[in-house]
Amino acid sequence: MEFLIKHFNDLNTNELYEIVKSRFEVFIMEQKIVDEQDFDDKDKLCYHGFFKDNGRIIAYGRIVLKGLSYDECSIGRVLVLKNYRKQGLAKKLLENLIKYIQEELKEEHITISAQEYVKELYKSVGFKEFGDVYYEVNIPHIKMKI
Repeated sequence: MEFLIKHFNDLNTNELYEIVKSRFEVFIMEQKIVDEQDFDDKDKLCYHGFFKDNGRIIAYGRIVLKGLSYDECSIGRVLVLKNYRKQGLAKKLLENLIKYIQEELKEEHITISAQEYVKELYKSVGFKEFGDVYYEVNIPHIKMKI
């Protein structure tokens, strides 16, 4: 299993296909998020971090540069495929994405919109919640920051 972070322009066709496939599987098939376009054109400007296992992207998150969604960098579209959950992959993924933002992009602060049911995961890597719970695509979310 290997971890990679690549800018959109550096992804190969197979990696892009696997990212799309994994996002579809988790966000559309599992979570039934159909009220919002998953492909918001931000992808082209983002970095994409992922774990691969036998060519399949099994854990994924995108780094959204500051100014695209918030005044700070952000992490979004975080997922782990069902068969790979409960193995600590989500935490490892987030730690790698945070490290990349802080060390390579030289950004100190990160803001996210976290699904409320996984806020403890985000807290475990240093995020703190702020504001009230709100709904995005009929799922409770909370803003969090490092």
